[in-house]
Amino acid sequence: MSNAQRPLEGIRVIEMGQLLAGPFTGTMLAYFGAEVIKVEPPGGDPIRGWRLVKDGTSLWYRSLGRNKKSVTLDLKSARGQQLAKELIKNADVVVENFRPGLMEKWGMGPDDLKPENPGLIYARISGYGQDGPYADKPGYASVTEGFGGFRYINGEAGKPPIRTNISMGDTLSAIHAALGICLAIIQRARPGGEGQVVDVALYESIFNLMEGVVPEYDGGGVIREPSGTTVTGIVPTNTYLCDDGKYVVIGGNGDSIFKRLMTVAGRSDMAENPEMADNTGRVAHEKEIDRALTDWCAAHASTYIIAVLEDARVPVGPIYNVEDMVNDEHYNARGMFETVEVNGEPLKIPALLPKLAGTPGRTVWPGGEVGSHNEEVLQGILQLDDATLAQLRQDGVIGR
Repeated sequence: MSNAQRPLEGIRVIEMGQLLAGPFTGTMLAYFGAEVIKVEPPGGDPIRGWRLVKDGTSLWYRSLGRNKKSVTLDLKSARGQQLAKELIKNADVVVENFRPGLMEKWGMGPDDLKPENPGLIYARISGYGQDGPYADKPGYASVTEGFGGFRYINGEAGKPPIRTNISMGDTLSAIHAALGICLAIIQRARPGGEGQVVDVALYESIFNLMEGVVPEYDGGGVIREPSGTTVTGIVPTNTYLCDDGKYVVIGGNGDSIFKRLMTVAGRSDMAENPEMADNTGRVAHEKEIDRALTDWCAAHASTYIIAVLEDARVPVGPIYNVEDMVNDEHYNARGMFETVEVNGEPLKIPALLPKLAGTPGRTVWPGGEVGSHNEEVLQGILQLDDATLAQLRQDGVIGR
């Protein structure tokens, strides 16, 4: 693991969010060197108790909380709000994903903080954005994935839209927020540069994936519909069941690739058919082509299909679960996993992207216990003494 200086070292981030979108933004920034101070309620971020829990903390949080300093503050109390403001005054970036208006209610909105910290980059993540007629609506990822257009096109025609078994809207929004923060850092460094607000809406992060559907609708009156395991207007690209009960994904939509694919599949008639020589013609013959590939795959093991198509330079691959990924030689050769120690035991967590050759990110420590950095942060940054910390504990501001 490289010990080179990471690109965000020297940047201090106050993470005010809970659950996933705000915290994953902080995870990405911390991975690439930012000092991320996670402000949690005295009981901890609720995600600490989600899914598989071991030794009182979810295994998910060990990954999500990596490299972060945990500070507990009761933000419903005036003293907790005051301490949070003091931390933000000493920061480069604040990340929050509360409902719009709550930070202003606490006296910590962008306009409240700018006079004392004009360089502050203020990243806000919400379901529908900070303004507009829907800004006050609650906006979990599941809802905004539908509103953002993804759920409509995901699934099979005539059946209920399918949800992916991850919080895609949250993760995409975090990536957008991290990108916006980095762009704002670059702008701030220019002559006369100041901080600014980065406004990220979950539905807009989903909408950003829909770059082709708007011009197709506006210019051609076409509403893209769900297409199951295929992609509308691109043939062949589909998932096929093999005789060993496993699926393979085949992408044979390039003109020369299609010829090689159908030749290997024993359908030279299709490979040489001038009506299938380009994508437009193949779309017209989609059912015929898919039927041929379905029959071919059904007669062979997935390992055979993958081997012969790879030899023919046709894009093909298996459908992996997490066990497959963890045991795959390519994943491991590319460094897609990191092993951390939690309570004396090793735990594998995913490496984060993108890969930087000269200044890569890395995990320094896994997500720690609630409030484990209270003394370091509150005494080191805010210069509170032992007596004050003791009083804060007694009053329940930082937990008892």
